[in-house]
Amino acid sequence: MDKDTEKGIKSSAVGAAATTDGAAAATTSADSDTTTATPRRRQARGERRISQLLAAAAGVFCRTGYASASTNAIAREAGVSPGTLYQYFPNKEAIAIELGGQLLQRAHEMHGQAFRPENLRRPLPELLDAVLDPVIAFNCENPAFWALMHGTGVPGIAQEHEELHAGLLARIEAVLRDFCPQVPAHELTHTSNMILGIFKSSLDLILAHEGDERAAYTAELKTVLLRYLEPMITETPTH
Repeated sequence: MDKDTEKGIKSSAVGAAATTDGAAAATTSADSDTTTATPRRRQARGERRISQLLAAAAGVFCRTGYASASTNAIAREAGVSPGTLYQYFPNKEAIAIELGGQLLQRAHEMHGQAFRPENLRRPLPELLDAVLDPVIAFNCENPAFWALMHGTGVPGIAQEHEELHAGLLARIEAVLRDFCPQVPAHELTHTSNMILGIFKSSLDLILAHEGDERAAYTAELKTVLLRYLEPMITETPTH
């Protein structure tokens, strides 16, 4: 075999090896991509299933109340078997805690929007609209929030709801302090509690009705709070 032929054979062998290595690397990369994509698809399916179960639970809790709800009813509402439900949640309480946690987070965000500084510089009638409208809308759009936050006895929900309640009281008291600088602090605390009590009692009526009746009860709530607060208001904050 002459030298030129030998060189040609070696060159062909090197090229073949490079092609084989490249193909192997491409196969390994494809396998890796497939392996990565599979958990992602599974994760996405799992998240959709959890959302489906939570939406079903919200409907059941609203219709029957938390105490009377069952995992079988929630699974039936979601259109899945109880076994499928138990793959994601061990019991009804776990479902309530997850759903309640999500709703509480949204409630915190909604309160932040309702009590924005620009809203708090408005005259009292406009301030009531700016604060009450989003809070009422949130409760109307999420009736499971009211069902879960009152009387469920689920520890994980009760504690967070107490924190939300305390934060809301603090916001109301801070607003009153700006509007009523002459009123002693202990009276502002009493007034804040009364405002929240009036709101919660009225919300029962608002949630129990729809359409024009709901709008009428909302208007009545604003009228009650306006007449209650007007004698205390001496100025509209400018800062």
